[in-house]
Amino acid sequence: MPSMPSGLEIIQRAIEDFVKVQENMMLAREENASKTYANLKKEYISLKALLMVAGVNLTELDKIKE
Repeated sequence: MPSMPSGLEIIQRAIEDFVKVQENMMLAREENASKTYANLKKEYISLKALLMVAGVNLTELDKIKE
């Protein structure tokens, strides 16, 4: 039976996903892909909320700041 990921592993994965989503949002913004940007923004908001609840300081990580 596979073990459940620890809280730190979940937070680490969320941080990695948050960084990737922001990179893709910046690319979508540059390419004027507004539908893609809007879709990514939903994921960005969810990940940001999760990380804030987990107590992660987003000052350095949050490049979008929306």
